Amino acid sequence: MKILILNGPNLNLLGLREPEVYGKQTYSDLCNIITSHSTVIGVDVEIRQTNHEGVLVDWIQSARGVFDGIILNPAAYTHTSVALLDAVVAVGVPTVEVHISDVTKREAFRQVSYVRNACVGTVMGHGFAGYLEAMDLLKRTIDS
Repeated sequence: MKILILNGPNLNLLGLREPEVYGKQTYSDLCNIITSHSTVIGVDVEIRQTNHEGVLVDWIQSARGVFDGIILNPAAYTHTSVALLDAVVAVGVPTVEVHISDVTKREAFRQVSYVRNACVGTVMGHGFAGYLEAMDLLKRTIDS
């Protein structure tokens, strides 16, 4: 099983950006945690990060027929991007939305997620462990 993990804008600044919200661990730490868990559960992962919406759309589109599932942290694009929603719908690859923070307890504008409607699940507010939960959820969904 192959899972594509996509991270949106500013996640490359983990450890520096708002540590009271996102913690002090770095993006490299996140990638290491994900890779370790993928070995434990027996899936192959490819992890990517970009600050550009169109690049995320391109990566989602390229996942069709290559990856069995997608884990997507659209970051700020969660609340603005119909393009990401359309891409997830178009490719039909099971996708889990993940957020490090609990966006339901943050600013009012963060309450809207466009991509959520196309996802098989959402994991939020569990820090880096949320990615591991998302991997487990996606694996169960694909295996069933």
